[in-house]
Amino acid sequence: MKTARTLALFRRHVISNYRRLGVVVVRGRGSEVWDADGRRYIDLFPGWAVSGLGHCHPAVVRALRDQAGKLIHVANNFYNEPQALLAEQIARRGFGGQSFFCNSGAEAMEAAVKLARLASGGRRWKFVSMLNSFHGRTFAAITATGQPKYHQGFKPLVPGFSYAPFNDLGAVRKLVGRETAGIILEPIQGEGGVNVAAPEYMKALRALCDRTGALLILDEVQTGVGRTGKWFAHQHYGITPDIMTMAKALGGGTAIGAICARPEVAKFLVPGTHASTFGGNPLAAAAGVAVFEAIARDGLLENARKTGAYLVKRLQAMSARHPGLVREIRGKGLMVGMELSRPGAALAERCLAAGLLVNCTHDTVMRFAPAMNIGRRILDEGLDIYGDCLEKFAAGG
Repeated sequence: MKTARTLALFRRHVISNYRRLGVVVVRGRGSEVWDADGRRYIDLFPGWAVSGLGHCHPAVVRALRDQAGKLIHVANNFYNEPQALLAEQIARRGFGGQSFFCNSGAEAMEAAVKLARLASGGRRWKFVSMLNSFHGRTFAAITATGQPKYHQGFKPLVPGFSYAPFNDLGAVRKLVGRETAGIILEPIQGEGGVNVAAPEYMKALRALCDRTGALLILDEVQTGVGRTGKWFAHQHYGITPDIMTMAKALGGGTAIGAICARPEVAKFLVPGTHASTFGGNPLAAAAGVAVFEAIARDGLLENARKTGAYLVKRLQAMSARHPGLVREIRGKGLMVGMELSRPGAALAERCLAAGLLVNCTHDTVMRFAPAMNIGRRILDEGLDIYGDCLEKFAAGG
C-alpha cells in the first residue's frame, strides 16, 4: 500500500493517541529504513532505542524464524527453554539475580513496585522517584514518573510517591523514612533529557538504601543491554541494584520486558502475587538470547563506547559553530543528547524531511541512540545530514 492508503486506514480504524509522523515505514535493515513510497532514511533513534542491534539483525531474524517453527507460545505454568536461557544471560551479564518476564518497560516497573512492597512484608508502601524521570504509562509507572504533564487527567494516582530533583542526594534523604519501600531512578534519564547520574550520587543512594532498608530500583529500560557501553549502566558506578527493570533493546525489536532482582528479594514474588500471560514467551525470549549472544560475539560493548565517543566528538564540533544555540552535549556510550537553547521540534522535522530520524525530547534536547553495531560510514552520513539541518535551524530556518 502507498502512504495515502495506509494513513486513511489509520484515520478510520486506529485510535489517535500518538502524534504520528507522516511516514509509513515498511522495511528496515541495520540503521536504514524505507517508507511505503520507497524513500530511504538513516535511523539514529531506531524504534525509540528498541532496536539496539539495528533493524532486522540477522541473528535475531534467524532466532525468530527457528523458534516460530517450533513453539511460539506456551503458558507459564509450563517451563520453556528460551526463557531459562534468557534469564541465564541476564544473570551472567548483570548481577546474578533472578528474572521475571513481562511485555514492556511499564509492566516491568509495575512488577518492581509490587515486589518492593511484598519484600517489606507490607510494612513499607512509599517510594521516592526523581523529577524529570519517565517510567511508563500504567498507573504505578506514571505515578513514579516525575513529570506532572503525564499525570494530567489520571488523578488520583497511586498513593505514597514523592519526588526529588535528580542528582540531589540531600533531597532524597529528606524524603526517605521507615515506610519507604524503594528509591526509583534511571541511571541516565532518557525521555527527561539524557541526564546522567553522578557517580557519588549513585554510590550514596546505594548506601542510603543499605542503611534504611529501602530497596534500590534502577530503571534500565533504555540504558540496559549494552546501550551505554556496559551490559547495564549501573556497572559504570560499581554498584548493584536490588531490583532492575529492562525492556527496549532486550528483545531486538520484539515485545518483551523484565525485572531482575537479588534472590533475597525475588523470593517474595510467589505464585498468586504477580503474572503475565505472554511474559517470557518462547518467541520473544529466543530473540533476547540472540541479542545477548550477538553483543558478546561481535564486541558491541566496545563498539558502543568507541562509536559513542566519536558521536560526541562530531556533535561537539557542530556545537562549537553554534555556541549560542547548543548548551551542552551529554550521555554515555550510544545514548547521547544535545541540549539546545530553544525548542528543537522544528529541527527534528527538518531532519525527517532530509532523510534522517532523530528525536527531540524534553522540548530542547535532541536525542541520539544509534544501533550498537552502526558503522562509521552510515553514522557519518547521518551526522552530515544533521549538521546541515542544524546550520539551517541556527539561521532561523
